[in-house]
Amino acid sequence: MKVIDTEIINKLKSHLLKADGQIVIVPHVNPDGDAIGSALGLARVLKNSGANVQVVSPTNYPNFYNWIVGNEDVIVHSSHKKKAKSAVENTKLLICLDFNHLSRAGDLKESVESYKGPSVLIDHHPNPQAFTELMISHPECSSTAELVFQVVKLLGLQQFVDKDAAEAFFCGIMTDTGSFDYNVSDPQTFQTISELLELGINQEAIHSRVYDNYSADRMRLMGYCLSECMEVYPEYHAAMIYLTKEVQKKFNFVPGDSESFVNLPLSIKGVHFSTLFTEKDDQVKASFRSKGEFAVNEFAGENFNGGGHRNAAGGEVKTSLKETLDLYRSLLPAYQDKLVKTNLDY
Repeated sequence: MKVIDTEIINKLKSHLLKADGQIVIVPHVNPDGDAIGSALGLARVLKNSGANVQVVSPTNYPNFYNWIVGNEDVIVHSSHKKKAKSAVENTKLLICLDFNHLSRAGDLKESVESYKGPSVLIDHHPNPQAFTELMISHPECSSTAELVFQVVKLLGLQQFVDKDAAEAFFCGIMTDTGSFDYNVSDPQTFQTISELLELGINQEAIHSRVYDNYSADRMRLMGYCLSECMEVYPEYHAAMIYLTKEVQKKFNFVPGDSESFVNLPLSIKGVHFSTLFTEKDDQVKASFRSKGEFAVNEFAGENFNGGGHRNAAGGEVKTSLKETLDLYRSLLPAYQDKLVKTNLDY
């Protein structure tokens, strides 16, 4: 990982001192493991140092992250709008985590945008929008959780990283690397994991809490999708899964049930580009994953109003699911050369 700017760290130190402990941390809308892990991990560290910290999430998140210490104190804007907006607007320091554009703050966007006090963005997504006073942006980092851990050390707060904080950080790194399947080319990531393990975390238990905590309905949904809702395009080394609203209703879909579905087709021999489309009331959400050199963030940006990392990205379109699927199928020939020539390096 590249060196984090010392001047920014010093300014952040100053802001932390002047904030007199009044700090709000905001992750992105529909937080994943990295967003909620980095937010609750940092909150734990700052609370251990004596600060008064509040995590305000734009929306709720999957219940298999509820075991992370501090979860019970999170203010969810979609459930407590006035309380959430008041917390953001009246804090003395605003910390935004794991998102690179104001739109990713969801319905908290206006409050974040209008906030006039000291603010900092800590994130690992490329091409960040400048909406905070300070910015710590390192796309080469495996996850925001790893980046936050490094920032904590540079701030001189490592002594306040206890087992609970370490578990939150590990969860963020684990989930944003697909259990260390991608975004882990930097040895620094494993050095970070080593330091977290030294704090007594049980990595097997954390993995089980996240990945062995699904409902029977979710397992049936996954089986149905693989059987009835997956299309494979061998000539393009690509595959796609789609989730209609009807299928979601049939299997009692709840947020988080489709977690990791987009990765499943990558297990098929010859497939190194996978897509998941999920039908919503007013749009279709898209998730993209790849192996090797095929840049799904470029594909998402060029066609699905999205972005992200080279091998993991997302997007959305306000068209019907049928129109979205037709668009996807029509796009594959234009990317055939890149998909065929992708170097997997193994």
